[in-house]
Amino acid sequence: MPSLVQSLTRFYQSSIGKKILVAVTGLAMIGFLVGHLLGNLLIFSGPDAINGYAKKLHDLGPLLYLIRGGLLVIVVLHIVTTIQLVRLNRAARPQKYAVDTVRQASKSSRIMIWSGLTIFAFIIYHLAHYTWALGNQYRDPSVLRYWVAPGVHNVYNMVVDGFRVWYVSAFYILALLLLTSHLSHGFASVFQTLGLATPRTRRPIAVAGNVFSWAWFLGNLSIPLAILFGLVA
Repeated sequence: MPSLVQSLTRFYQSSIGKKILVAVTGLAMIGFLVGHLLGNLLIFSGPDAINGYAKKLHDLGPLLYLIRGGLLVIVVLHIVTTIQLVRLNRAARPQKYAVDTVRQASKSSRIMIWSGLTIFAFIIYHLAHYTWALGNQYRDPSVLRYWVAPGVHNVYNMVVDGFRVWYVSAFYILALLLLTSHLSHGFASVFQTLGLATPRTRRPIAVAGNVFSWAWFLGNLSIPLAILFGLVA
């Protein structure tokens, strides 16, 4: 009788298992992105709102780092498994089709791997900038602008000062565009892989995915633009 580890290994090694893993990790990341956006939009409610939200997260202590670690594992699994699936698909059809299927693929699906890798790089940059505060004044306790209390950052001022730098905002917006493209394709793929899409619902799901993705993009875009144009200061 195969052990649980053997069963999980076989499941992962199969193409179906990989597709399900990509779908489930994608669904988890969509949930995180929604929650993350709602938290970030508190900046429009003023310093007390977003700083209070940040303090609640900070007060989670070790649990917060466990959640962050879990999210990072989910992202890595999603990217690695997607790359493996692409390689399996290419190996399964070594001969070129008479019709170039690449031309038929959507732009989003063609850049899924590269957008995923770029997004991963952005996550590391974002953590280094705001969470780990590496190599900048955010770590200096004498710069009172960046502290609400000892050990508790003034997230409002950190975000405002960060996005005031145009190239930081530009890189953030570029990452948003790539992630939006990734989402618009991945949203429908999740339903398809999990067997929740039918020929009748496939089109509405694709439309819902596009609406969701671009609404998410505009919500995030509003933050750096509001700061760059002085609406949030």
